[in-house]
Amino acid sequence: MNALIVYAHPEPTSFSAAMKNVAVDVLTGLGCDVTVSDLYTQGFNPVAGRHDFTSVADGERFNYQNEQLAASQDSSFSSDIQREQQRVQEADLFVFVYPLWWGGMPAILKGWFDRVMACGFAYVDGRRFDTGFFQGKHGLIALTTGGTQERFSPSGVYGPIDDLLFPHKRTMLEYLGLTVAPHFVAYASPRVTQQARENYLSDWEAHLKQVFVKMSEPKSVDAGFILPQ
Repeated sequence: MNALIVYAHPEPTSFSAAMKNVAVDVLTGLGCDVTVSDLYTQGFNPVAGRHDFTSVADGERFNYQNEQLAASQDSSFSSDIQREQQRVQEADLFVFVYPLWWGGMPAILKGWFDRVMACGFAYVDGRRFDTGFFQGKHGLIALTTGGTQERFSPSGVYGPIDDLLFPHKRTMLEYLGLTVAPHFVAYASPRVTQQARENYLSDWEAHLKQVFVKMSEPKSVDAGFILPQ
């Protein structure tokens, strides 16, 4: 099994980095071939534009989606996009590790989706969700937050974490056809005790192992992706 970890945090001593490192160790130990796209270290450019292509489909009016579709047909994406798309093609499991900033993912990761998950490569009309290109592949979101779990509860000021993550899960990962595992959240990771952080990492290790076991089970109709509590 091939796993792609897409990691978006600028600080190598962050708790997000610790979660990324645990994911590498656990998945490697389970026999996966693991690749990490460390977006900040790579200097990944999140800004879409004509620089994404080595040829031009329409020189008069720039329609990004049309240019993506043309590039997917004649292999004219820029080298950084081609590298990431090759990693995507090879992956069976995608693990996205990032902090929650302003209720969303860091801009560098959003830009990775904008540029890499291109029209013609990752989706086309009629090939979305249960007909998506990535049927049979799996996705997993692993978050760190500054706010406490209580703040991300139904009665909390931020509202339920599931509501905040709905667009990440539904209109991004499931849109591609991925089967999405339950997310993992390390709440208030900068503010909790060292013991609490160690507990988070232990729980994250166990969560990854459960996801791997679930992925390895024979598929049954409407089995879903529900992990034991």
